Amino acid sequence: MSTNLWDWTLAAYGKPGAPEAALALQDEHGLNTAFLLWAVWANPDRETLANGVQTTVLWDETVLWPLRNVRRALKAGRKPFDDAAREGLREDVKAAELRAERVLMETLETLGGPADQYDPAGALNRAAMAWSGQAPAEALKRLAQALA
Repeated sequence: MSTNLWDWTLAAYGKPGAPEAALALQDEHGLNTAFLLWAVWANPDRETLANGVQTTVLWDETVLWPLRNVRRALKAGRKPFDDAAREGLREDVKAAELRAERVLMETLETLGGPADQYDPAGALNRAAMAWSGQAPAEALKRLAQALA
């Protein structure tokens, strides 16, 4: 396993199918991608997972969702605003959103990891259950396969 979560995440996210599977879990099932990837990297125990959920929800509500909503709102053209200026601002917000995700991951990394054993399927299932009490099996399986 890579020495830090961010480097591992960049490598993992570069694997075929990983971005699509992670975003589907985020957009269709309400799971946090950074949290899921941390769970795979760290394979944390139940208490650490609960701390990770609490940390992630706080950051989502106060930082990530507001940034993501602004970025998405800026995607479509809006008269009378200049498209180039709007798109430039959207790129700035996108960079801030990425930085916010990195801050979250750096914080999650302090809670636990890296894992001694690599178990993407098990870690993702435990993380989804800790997050929402539900584990969307097929969607989690796609991400686990992409990360394997």
